[in-house]
Amino acid sequence: MTSMHSFDDALRLEAAGADRPDTWLGHSSPAYWNMVGPFGGTTAATALRAILLHPALLGEPVALTVNYAAAMAEGPFSVTARPARTNRSTQHWTVELSQEGDAAGAVMTATAVTAVRRETWSQNDTPMPAVTLADASGRLRFSTSAWTNRYDMRPVLGAIPKVWDGSGEDSLTQLWVRDDPPRPLDFPALAAMSDVFYPRVWLRRATRVPAGTVSITTYFHADSRQLAECGDGFVLGQARAQAFRNGFFDQTAQLWSEAGVLLATSTQVVYYKE
Repeated sequence: MTSMHSFDDALRLEAAGADRPDTWLGHSSPAYWNMVGPFGGTTAATALRAILLHPALLGEPVALTVNYAAAMAEGPFSVTARPARTNRSTQHWTVELSQEGDAAGAVMTATAVTAVRRETWSQNDTPMPAVTLADASGRLRFSTSAWTNRYDMRPVLGAIPKVWDGSGEDSLTQLWVRDDPPRPLDFPALAAMSDVFYPRVWLRRATRVPAGTVSITTYFHADSRQLAECGDGFVLGQARAQAFRNGFFDQTAQLWSEAGVLLATSTQVVYYKE
């Protein structure tokens, strides 16, 4: 009997019941725990998984925006995904994740767009950087975060600073990444990988300050056929910031297959302290 991959276990959802047809129940996973809560990538992937499980689903993911309203506590949660509007080829979704005992409201909110993709003229206008897996250094790990052990991350540029001395000059990181153990790439995994980059402020300043994602939007450029062609191979990720100001910075990212296909792009805004 084959055991369930840790990522699929973290995203395991059960229907809440006939009286709550849009709601699923889950439980936080210690395998993907970050410093104060679950890895934000798995929270985003959970929102997407709820949509993909919905019987009214039309098409495949095109865009996903996740807003982290509060740190998720260890334990059970409920996630509700509702189609807000369904058109001929596009569908718009709202998602909310909450936990019992948190009277303040939702822990996470999200919106998404799914669509029926049709063959059209297509072009990669952002080419993959001219780097190979052989250009990467050793595997990247963070001893304080369990979720990093669930990914094989191999930096090419912009590894985490070895000395926190304020001498940073650039916010660009390039790294190869895949699930550990290897797992075939799908939309939830791609959503999670869009958030594997450590905070750009750490690299730009070479200063480790408190930071956390407030909102992330991921655009899916690949369809399920292109994701299947990736198998369980590595994905090249690139991330950099554009501006740091008054406690917030943005972070853009791109993810390419080993064959050079741009699979997804993302933008997030991150809160940081001085």
